[in-house]
Amino acid sequence: MELGLKGKVALVAGGSMGLGRAAALELSREGAKVAIGALDDPHLKGAAERIRLETGGEVLALPADVSDAEQAKAFVRKAIAHYGTADILVNNAGGPPAADFLDIDETLWEKGFRLNLLSTILMTREVVPVLKAKRWGRIINMTSISVKQPIDGLILSNTVRSGVIGLAKSLSNELAPFNITVNSVCPGYTLTDRVRSLAKAIAEKEGTTPEAVIGRWEASIPMKRLGTPEEFAALVAFLASDRSGYITGAAIQIDGGWYKGVM
Repeated sequence: MELGLKGKVALVAGGSMGLGRAAALELSREGAKVAIGALDDPHLKGAAERIRLETGGEVLALPADVSDAEQAKAFVRKAIAHYGTADILVNNAGGPPAADFLDIDETLWEKGFRLNLLSTILMTREVVPVLKAKRWGRIINMTSISVKQPIDGLILSNTVRSGVIGLAKSLSNELAPFNITVNSVCPGYTLTDRVRSLAKAIAEKEGTTPEAVIGRWEASIPMKRLGTPEEFAALVAFLASDRSGYITGAAIQIDGGWYKGVM
């Protein structure tokens, strides 16, 4: 399927690892010029080099801690300055840590808000004027299946990520006349380093092994396995494309059937 992404400019926050890197790689495979933002560490440079090697595409790596308001805004500004425009924004950041309610103080609540909700607001504010001027754009928020079915032990993530869904649904109506779509993707258990770390944390708390925790998750999923980053990235690429032009305001789960709700 021709997605029409060749020559488009895609900005992917949190693009150095996990699902963010997979999304950036897939967009590059489809011919998009990609800017990835992430913490200034070896993962960022390595991700950019890997994407260039695998796709031959143009990749810009920009150090950015999106939990810092100025760095989140600067990521978008610098990417637009480099490429001269933007077409696609993928809002993404690592999730808050697992913790019980009474173990989360005000500082941690604020950090989670800045990491997952405020960063989305700020990066979107920076890119929207550019998209409105060209009357075309795709905004894709990477959230979690927890926005549809809260996950025990992740109350901080469950709370702040749900705010992203409210933002996206409201914004989709405002931007629809400009041919700009706003959608959210809600991955379930996907085999990434973050999920492995979560399994380890749960295992330590329960006195078991990470393998046992992952096995329990797999047993609860109708497809009896965890998803892959590549499967997730394919959905992101479709939502970024011309082919998805009539989909907006949606929160789409990709979870192997784990979510049991009707809608």
